[in-house]
Amino acid sequence: MKRMFLSGCLVLAAQLSFAQKDSAIAKTDSFYLLSPVEVRSLRLSSKAPFATSNLHSAELQKQNLGQNMPYLLNQTPSLVVSSDDGVGVGYSSLRIRGTDMTRINVTMNGIPVNDAESQAAIFVDLPDLASSTTTVQIQRGVGSSTNGSGAFGGSINISNLEQSPVPGVSISNSYGSFNTWKHTLQAGTGLLKGGFRFDVRLSKLSSSGFIERASSDLLAAHVIGSWASKNEATHIKFNYLTGKERTGQAWNGLGIAFTGQDQEIDYQKELEQQGRNTNTLGAISKGVYYKDQTDNYWQDYYQLFLNQKINNSWNLNIGTFLTRGKGYYNEYKKDEPFADYGLPNYTKAPGDTVDNVNLTRQLWLDNYYYGSVFSTTYNTAVTNFVFGGAYTQYDARHYGFVKWAEYGVPLDHRWYNLTAFKKDFNFYAKLQQQFFSDLYGFADLQYRNVAYTINGFRKSPALPPIQNTYQFFNPKVGLSYFISHGSNASGKVYASFALANKEPNRDDFEASENEKPRSEQLQDIEAGYEYRTPRFQAGVNGYYMRYKDQLILTGKINDVGAYARTNVPESYRAGLEFSAGLQPLQWLQLNANATFSKNKIKALTQYADDYDNGGQLTAVYRNTDISFSPNTIAGANATLEPFYQITGSHHFFIDILEKYVGRQYLDNASDLRKSINPYALTDLRLRYQTSSPTFKSIGIILMVNNLLDKKYENNGYTYSYLYEGAYTTENYYFPQAGINWNIGLSFGF
Repeated sequence: MKRMFLSGCLVLAAQLSFAQKDSAIAKTDSFYLLSPVEVRSLRLSSKAPFATSNLHSAELQKQNLGQNMPYLLNQTPSLVVSSDDGVGVGYSSLRIRGTDMTRINVTMNGIPVNDAESQAAIFVDLPDLASSTTTVQIQRGVGSSTNGSGAFGGSINISNLEQSPVPGVSISNSYGSFNTWKHTLQAGTGLLKGGFRFDVRLSKLSSSGFIERASSDLLAAHVIGSWASKNEATHIKFNYLTGKERTGQAWNGLGIAFTGQDQEIDYQKELEQQGRNTNTLGAISKGVYYKDQTDNYWQDYYQLFLNQKINNSWNLNIGTFLTRGKGYYNEYKKDEPFADYGLPNYTKAPGDTVDNVNLTRQLWLDNYYYGSVFSTTYNTAVTNFVFGGAYTQYDARHYGFVKWAEYGVPLDHRWYNLTAFKKDFNFYAKLQQQFFSDLYGFADLQYRNVAYTINGFRKSPALPPIQNTYQFFNPKVGLSYFISHGSNASGKVYASFALANKEPNRDDFEASENEKPRSEQLQDIEAGYEYRTPRFQAGVNGYYMRYKDQLILTGKINDVGAYARTNVPESYRAGLEFSAGLQPLQWLQLNANATFSKNKIKALTQYADDYDNGGQLTAVYRNTDISFSPNTIAGANATLEPFYQITGSHHFFIDILEKYVGRQYLDNASDLRKSINPYALTDLRLRYQTSSPTFKSIGIILMVNNLLDKKYENNGYTYSYLYEGAYTTENYYFPQAGINWNIGLSFGF
């Protein structure tokens, strides 16, 4: 099966896809023109010399049955998804070209989404986001200038401000394996007198999850109110999005251990023996678990936009925002030292003093993220110029309560109460210029200033404040040349160079108290060719991403799920991205993409704890693989409409989707024993669409995930140590669900 799948990808290898409308090379760029003006300064047009994937709402809705946004983007090039619950409803994440969410810039309508401290975008905090998303553009590599954190592997630009000019109501419901439910209600007034429009979405999602006690209970609401002047020169939009999540903690994974003498490890056999859906978090005693081992968080997004058309060439766009977040981990902890909570040891009776206690605690994050973004654009037939920027501020409180203890801890004891502040200012100038009839130049210059103050950490609350200021200059240049291959065929050749800089995140400072982490720098060279005819699209993109002081995952995870990273002087990612789309018949559409890459650290010193002698053991590796960076990632899908000639207003589609992810190493030693096995997955999707005098649209979707019941894992971590003369390694994996299904029914009025 694996050989057949890869052969199919190679046959169709190239850069474009009908289903994804990947980097269209037509000189008219409907995706760019139809995007809300609030995000145009961050979006790339088809003339830009960068690698992009564009998805519209119709593509997202094909499988919007409860999974988070990462899983709906899974078929785009160079992308790998993972989840804690095994099904993608709860905590879910993605990697682009091997880089994780802390290096992927995410914006919503041009507003930063990434948390300012962790720099990750947490999609479970935005339940059912896809139901009101109009377009998503994924930029691989550095891409265009963006607001918020630096893009070191890619960026994701989400637009959810589009409103229908006519009134309507839609209802969608779905149910599936592991008691997974999704309910969505959407309504819009259409254009009212005076230029007003209002839209609302209400969503509720829940799932028991494949992993034990990894349940999800999610709520969301989305409200858009807008006004446009009679001549359409002035637009004001208010966008409110709220999400609330309660998920069972499942971030420990499932562990195995081996010693240095073990030559071959069949970790999947051991996972089967333990039970692939086992969850060890919250264990009180054998077979007894704490019932409220949960993550709880709610977040409100307030966005207000003013778009003013000055004349036929000039436009002004201003946006202000407030993101309000608050939540906590609730967890049971065994044998916690009193000293870790700033308390003396407890004396039960004379001569009976204990230094550890079992307790439950809450770790809180309470934050405000606010600011303003702006851009002014100048457009003519040959020139597109944008000057823009943003100022944002993040104010956070980190604190913790002990909610219960066996003895010796006061009720609601707060043992730390810390603050952190981050200010981020940037401005940029972007020019896209047509030099000749088929030659376009692109230049983008960005200055970014970051001031970050941290007033202690949970495990070191008494540390003096850490104050850091960074100044970054991020230039990008490139050329695109269009080629005519006849009346029905065209091509595009492009090349670009981009420089990006990025500050460390909070976990980097906390894990490196004795050695201040350095900022990272990335030099990204991209070049490619694209070809298009009415029935066939093809292309290839090559990239070389050279890192200075890249912060590398060590594989070790702390007790709240964060990885420790250290700077390495030199590393790189180099690869070729292929994709293609072919429509040989009116009722048949084929798409494929494949990425082949090398991801290397030139020299690395890795550490392991020495419990026998104290201190740490070291090992030096050269030209070693970067963790979680598979050398091969591929996707393919086929869409059939078997009754195309006789359906009339009825349409029945069969979609077959394939995904292959090569071997991923859990750390940077390139050791097969510390890796995730490659996996190939097959999904089947059946879709039926029709309409009636009562309903504008009726849709039924049946999704069968992992059709061949593949036993696989898509994430993990590892650490090693010397104890009692044995060098031991512990690997932890996140098993995913076998064959599972969801069915959805939707009506539009």
